Amino acid sequence: MSVFLAVDLGASSGRVMAGVLRDGRLEVSEAYRFANGPVIAGGHMHWDLLAQWDHVCRGLAAAADRYGGRIASVGVDTWGVDFGLLGRHDELLGNPYHYRDRRTQGIMPRALQLVDRESMFAETGIQFLEFNTVFQLLAMKWQRSSVLEAAETLMMMPDLFHWLLSGEKSCERTDASTTQLVDPREGNWSWTLLERLDLRPSLFQSLSEPATRLGPLRTDVAGRTGLSGVDVVLPAAHDTASAVVAVPAAAGGADWCYISSGTWMLMGAEVPGPVITEESARLNFTNEAGVNGTTRLLKNIMGLWLLQECRRIWQRDGRDRGWEEMIGLARQAPALQSVADADDARFLAPDDMPHAIRQACADMGQPVPETDGAVIRCALESIALKCRRVFEWLEQLAGGRIEVIHIVGGGTRNRMLCQMTADACQRHVLAGPIEATATGNVLMQAVAAGAIGSLHDARSVVRRSFSLEPYEPRDAGAWDEAASRLASAEARRSNSDS
Repeated sequence: MSVFLAVDLGASSGRVMAGVLRDGRLEVSEAYRFANGPVIAGGHMHWDLLAQWDHVCRGLAAAADRYGGRIASVGVDTWGVDFGLLGRHDELLGNPYHYRDRRTQGIMPRALQLVDRESMFAETGIQFLEFNTVFQLLAMKWQRSSVLEAAETLMMMPDLFHWLLSGEKSCERTDASTTQLVDPREGNWSWTLLERLDLRPSLFQSLSEPATRLGPLRTDVAGRTGLSGVDVVLPAAHDTASAVVAVPAAAGGADWCYISSGTWMLMGAEVPGPVITEESARLNFTNEAGVNGTTRLLKNIMGLWLLQECRRIWQRDGRDRGWEEMIGLARQAPALQSVADADDARFLAPDDMPHAIRQACADMGQPVPETDGAVIRCALESIALKCRRVFEWLEQLAGGRIEVIHIVGGGTRNRMLCQMTADACQRHVLAGPIEATATGNVLMQAVAAGAIGSLHDARSVVRRSFSLEPYEPRDAGAWDEAASRLASAEARRSNSDS
């Protein structure tokens, strides 16, 4: 009964989770948790890497106290696109930028003058988001960043932690695929794209597969944490890729899709290879690497970030509401009165999210939500309607009817949003597990150790180990009307803008 430690770093919190396989079932428990988030310094938004590393070590020490010599390995997963840079002697060159930092504004159009949109998508299959790694790098390059000029090695966020743990440099494939610099057909960096954008190829390391063993913990890390004989193993290091490993699907990806629900909601299907077509380009879908050579055909949706930011603003104003209270207020508000585009650019990093939501409704000709409860309900229903739109596109691209939507991750605790998703999409929803990312991380370590044979076996373990909550669709007419109303409002606004 070996213990596998998953260091699971999200955009708002981090945790060290312990997974134990026992009689064909997986038990996952929390050893340590800490708050995570951006730090504003010098007018820019950064991650506090050293504080994160200190918390990781504290979490490993807490796990060592609890599980002792039973711990076999540790692996790290994080969000995508962000990175750190090492200098000539492997010194860390500053704190990594946060993907919401505004230095990338206006960079994408300039980049597309060098490589047109069609060519870049054909080369990478990745959706266009202004915070993708490629645009972050170009922002640093064009702003003549001395950090980038001094850099010898680029390391994605999970790779930085694996390096700190083991001393070994690596570049795990699922996370690297989020950079918009990897050719998914060749399974390697797009050297052609790097050349056309004048980005130094020497910055980029060879790609490694999930379940790769890097080696033992560094001696100093082992001494600090009390861990002995512990290996560092690459999971699917992009958190969504790990979450998809934990989707409790019974078969291949033909009749199911997933939503990894948290600060962001990632909705997609697991397909055997990249779908790089004119239609997927037009719909701005992304083809990110999954485990065992699969592709995660998905789209980002602005998720619970909308609620998190509303809560932060209300806390600042002296209204410190818990999540249950917020959902209770939403239930009291009228249904489907005000809806907006959940992916409106103004929601990415607003100074005041409730104001941004009200302004978006006004601009769309929708009733302006006046109360806090109406704002929350508007946010939830807008997210569900965006899921409906993405779901319809996903069925087009996947080439068939999808019967079941698996919702995994922390967002499954929001039962109201899970039911709204079933209602909006008019499909059966199955929610769970909650700690999907950590679960998928642990499962890939177990595969590396030979305790689990395959991805299919891993998902069988998930189905045996966790209770899943079903949601049946209802209120089809009301959601059809709301979707039609939102589409008409978007069309009017588009015509007005043009």
